[in-house]
Amino acid sequence: MSADSRPESVLRRRMLQMAAMSPLAGLSTAALAQQFPTAKVNTTGLAVTDTEVTVGQLHSATGTMAISETGSIQAEQLAIDQINAMGGILGRKIKVIKEDGASDWPTFAEKSRKLLVNDKTACVFGCWTSASRKAVLPVFEKENGLLYYPTFYEGLEQSKNVIYTGQEATQQIIWGLDWGAKEKKAKTFFLVGSDYIWPRTSMKIARKHIETVGKLGSVKGEEYYPLGHTNFNSLINKIKVAKPDCIFAAVVGGSNVAFYKQLKAAGITGDKQFLLTLSVTEDEMTGVGGDNFAGFYSSMKYFQSLDNENNKKFVEAFKAKYGKDAVIGDVTQAGYLGPWLWKAAVEKAGSFDVTKVAAASPGIELKTAPEGYVKVDANHHLWSKARIGQGQKDGTFKVVAESGSLIAPDPFPKGYQ
Repeated sequence: MSADSRPESVLRRRMLQMAAMSPLAGLSTAALAQQFPTAKVNTTGLAVTDTEVTVGQLHSATGTMAISETGSIQAEQLAIDQINAMGGILGRKIKVIKEDGASDWPTFAEKSRKLLVNDKTACVFGCWTSASRKAVLPVFEKENGLLYYPTFYEGLEQSKNVIYTGQEATQQIIWGLDWGAKEKKAKTFFLVGSDYIWPRTSMKIARKHIETVGKLGSVKGEEYYPLGHTNFNSLINKIKVAKPDCIFAAVVGGSNVAFYKQLKAAGITGDKQFLLTLSVTEDEMTGVGGDNFAGFYSSMKYFQSLDNENNKKFVEAFKAKYGKDAVIGDVTQAGYLGPWLWKAAVEKAGSFDVTKVAAASPGIELKTAPEGYVKVDANHHLWSKARIGQGQKDGTFKVVAESGSLIAPDPFPKGYQ
């Protein structure tokens, strides 16, 4: 292997290419720091010095959600490393304080308070479940912190203290159900999810769309199970009796492994049953296994197999840093967007002050996004495309459908609340 083709060389080359795209690319780190003195860019007592800005990272590195959140941790760190290789933000390198929410919502709240009050971080990249986000939201709003939240979620929320880099219901749930009704002729649905706010609210929206707003058909069953649940035999028997056209699933974390293995063992496979999920990405596939998910479908905005130049560079850099067998899922990619969107907003505001950064965020475009292109709306959600991927035996997804254009985020859609 030549020196130029080593993983670290590839990663550095990609970092330099990203650096050339910055509006402040022509200025040295020292010149930027001089142009943006600390007294000017930090008027609220954040952890910002002449050479460094401190941010927080708050995900589940342990517990049942670690299978889903590890990718976000990795992608956010990759983005931060790339930004630091470019010289940082306003002449300052990014320092990261990592905290483990441990798949426990009170712990998330406690750790968020530490990051904002004790560590005085300029922003935090974190959370995965809606339960963890709801747990930390009061803390961020009280302390005026800024959270970059990477997960697709149920919507029905908007905060000046959160930038939502994943998709909300109209971009994932409603679009996905409409695709299933049109392309798979689904008229009867069985809803199943983990037992907490995101799956329950998502299924409430799904039921309304199926039965009243979208008039797609009828719901034959609706079941919820605790996080970490591993015995789905009674559920599978109910599904067999109901014989739905579509199993619509929002099972999360480690429970996915047991769910899909048991479906296959019971003879419910992709060649016989249409299943559409909101919660299996390439990250979960590492545990679920391609053989158990093959033929089923996921509604996401990003898949590792997306064929565009931005994504090729991202996948190459990710694998250079984390190994050739590393996989990238929807939330992982959305996590990667966070530091880049924050960087753009800070540079636009000319300040690390949270209120100024939040005010500068609407209208920001990220033309280098691996998913292709995103734009921050005034409601702090992203304009993104919707996509459907079909699971393959090798654990990858084949993109089989894509929205014709970006879908405007609408976290409070009429008729679904």
